Amino acid sequence: MKNIFSIILSLFLVISCEKEINLDLEDQSGNIVIEANITDQAGPYYVKITKTVAFTQANQYPSIENAQVVLSDNTGQTETLQYVGNGRYKTSTFIGQSGRTYTLKIQAEGKQYTSTSKMPEAVSFDNLEQDSFVVGGETSYTLLPVFTDPQTLGNRYLFTYTINNNPKKYFSEFSDNVNNGLPNQRPLILPNDDGDEPDNIKVVVGDTVHVEMQCIDDKVYLFYAALLQLSGGGPGGGVTPANPPSNISNGALGYFSAHTVRTRNIVIN
Repeated sequence: MKNIFSIILSLFLVISCEKEINLDLEDQSGNIVIEANITDQAGPYYVKITKTVAFTQANQYPSIENAQVVLSDNTGQTETLQYVGNGRYKTSTFIGQSGRTYTLKIQAEGKQYTSTSKMPEAVSFDNLEQDSFVVGGETSYTLLPVFTDPQTLGNRYLFTYTINNNPKKYFSEFSDNVNNGLPNQRPLILPNDDGDEPDNIKVVVGDTVHVEMQCIDDKVYLFYAALLQLSGGGPGGGVTPANPPSNISNGALGYFSAHTVRTRNIVIN
């Protein structure tokens, strides 16, 4: 089956593995897909609204152009977003800040969709430490995000990273269920695939890796965690293809995430 949307995701398990995952999800042609993010960095922030297509069609998702998109928070801040093309709606003056709870309301094609997301407090992203290992004569590199998890249980993290100027993103999501209050010991394993596919990437000495650390809420974490499980669906997999648990009402697919952002770069040596 064709994807409802493609996303790159990885999760540190007993054996750490970061990879690109193309999901074959349930065929729900015509469903609305919402991808919305607000951060503690300067805006603008964007909400993307599209519709799914049948698995017999190409993965070109129709944009929804005439929606009303309103973003607000628990301090009284509110803004109606402006449409800028390709299904994207943009803020102009809205400000994201840790500790606030954000509400997204969308009126589209006669239906209303709502979601809330509380932006966690930021956790300091102190450094990146490089390491490597050799398998079958091939060297692979790892990066350890250096940070200390707060003492309060329940922190959730999403790491995204890119190599050089390649637009392909890799994701890895962590929870503090096993290392609450401790320095992080979970590495990011960098790609080591130099096959024939044009988007294959093999990290080598001299490459620059850009890493973004997000502190995310629990519902967004569950959304990403489900994506990894669902990637094993189908023959030989662990679950039947389905849709990850959205935090948006009325049957919408996708997610609304209010999160913090901290970034670091490293050159592989």
